[in-house]
Amino acid sequence: MSTIAHNLQVVTEAINVAAREAQRMPNEVQLLAVSKTFPAQAVFEAVLAGQRAFGENYVQEGVEKIGQLAKMRSCTPLEWHFIGPIQSNKTRLIAENFDWVHTIEREKIAQRLSEQRPEGLHPLQVCIQVNTSGEASKSGVLPADAAALARTVAALPRLVLRGLMAIPEPEDDFDRQRAAFRVLRELYEQLRAEGIALDTLSMGMSADMRPAIHEGATIVRVGSAIFGARQYNKG
Repeated sequence: MSTIAHNLQVVTEAINVAAREAQRMPNEVQLLAVSKTFPAQAVFEAVLAGQRAFGENYVQEGVEKIGQLAKMRSCTPLEWHFIGPIQSNKTRLIAENFDWVHTIEREKIAQRLSEQRPEGLHPLQVCIQVNTSGEASKSGVLPADAAALARTVAALPRLVLRGLMAIPEPEDDFDRQRAAFRVLRELYEQLRAEGIALDTLSMGMSADMRPAIHEGATIVRVGSAIFGARQYNKG
């Protein structure tokens, strides 16, 4: 068994344990393997171990990897999620190549993705990124503005609004981690109560997926615990 296959087993079991602790079914939580900065061969090893959903932060790198994996394993359908910041000049590449986008924070970006999604592809599944801490340096729409953006995105053709995403400030304490995720979960419940159809909470990474699952995460984005430590050499 490869190291990646072993790590996937460990992470999957940790998800299952956290779900049971939270009195949830393990299949309520999807593992998104964050493959940014890792080569296509590493993703291929994860595919061989049964993983099907992968997250990328860098557009060009992700598009190249999608093409490489299509050649490696053309008979295996994979699901590609874009989880990085979105620049206006990269929306076409995202719309043409990815299945999901987790980081919509502006109406302009959503409109471009909608207009540039090819007719021959299924609608792009999207989440709105929320700045739950309110810091000026953080990406995401403020919680107070989330409902208006959600209604706008939900009305756009070729997009399907699925839910909310957040990246809280790192915390070591379990209760403080839970409290940060609770902000997003309560906003999610508020929007659903207002009639906005949502079913996805994308929150929790390698270091904090357990408290995220306790607060209702439906997608956890895990990279280093699967693929190992990263070398950040991209801007």
